[in-house]
Amino acid sequence: MFLKQILFPASILAGTVIGAGIFSLPFVFKAVGLTTGLFYLALFSIFYLAVYLIYSDLIRKTPGEHRLVGYAKIYFGRLGFGAALFIGLIQLFFVLTIYLILAPSFSQLFIADNFIYHLIAFWILGSTAILLNVRKIALLEFLMVAGILAIIFIIFGSGLKDFLGTFQGWGKLNLFSFSVVGPILFSLSGTLIIPEIIGYFRESRLSFSFLKPSLILGSLAPALAYAVFVMGIWGLSSVVSEDAVSGLAGRVSPVLLAVVGVLGFLSLISSYIVIGLNARKVLEHDLSWPAGLSASLVIFLPVILYFLGLQSFIGLVSLVGSVFLPLEIILIVAIWLKARKNIIIDITNN
Repeated sequence: MFLKQILFPASILAGTVIGAGIFSLPFVFKAVGLTTGLFYLALFSIFYLAVYLIYSDLIRKTPGEHRLVGYAKIYFGRLGFGAALFIGLIQLFFVLTIYLILAPSFSQLFIADNFIYHLIAFWILGSTAILLNVRKIALLEFLMVAGILAIIFIIFGSGLKDFLGTFQGWGKLNLFSFSVVGPILFSLSGTLIIPEIIGYFRESRLSFSFLKPSLILGSLAPALAYAVFVMGIWGLSSVVSEDAVSGLAGRVSPVLLAVVGVLGFLSLISSYIVIGLNARKVLEHDLSWPAGLSASLVIFLPVILYFLGLQSFIGLVSLVGSVFLPLEIILIVAIWLKARKNIIIDITNN
């Protein structure tokens, strides 16, 4: 029963949280020091756990099946709907652009060619699936999670010995190293999957008493995975690149590079398709835009943003993590507080 009641829903959350953001952490941790990086990682893991508990409480106490846009509309009307839609859509398009930036770093590990050629190839593959509305979501999510977890364990196992041998100390804690905040928030974000987890409990007729431990496990497991990934990357190479993996070229075996490249590419293309389909669904269903226009915007806007100059992986991760995710969190908390107030008023009136 532990598998069904706690481990499976925890894996749904952890699998959603662990994504492209992990590849920004070795670089930003190197800049601020391991002590500071791990402190903020632990702090925001606990912070996000609180957000997940709040959001799950909101979902359970609000009749019907909704997403954040729906809850914003229920409790704050058209203003809330517009705010949630703006925050969510802009965030999705920026995340698609982040995957475009990151993907060539992996494909170049097993196929040598120009960076732009790799980017265009990745974009065409992802866009074709979005255009055809491919819905093999379960398989895609499995590939994403399996690929990234495999990379984490391969890199940790390969780099641990060298990390322990070359480690020069934890460094001092610096509470004012805010440059790490955005990437860590981006790496830990998984609010979009909370409604699915609540749906899993309802459909499986499980007691919600198991919800809290599953959210705790699903929140803390990614933080542990991130910590060992950082140590593994640091052990494999003294030169840490912004995307974590391109800096490994020439410093580890070609076979290891190829394996990491293939696994990473598969996980990124699956993520790109899932996020793209999500964005298309928002445009078609929440804004009632024509299917052709919605698909075209999802396909072309990310690559347009890239060629307009949004080409910094760390910069864009930091932007999403430090601006849009805090706005999303504030909105969730505001909706939850409004919902609690409404419930109290209803009880008083009755």
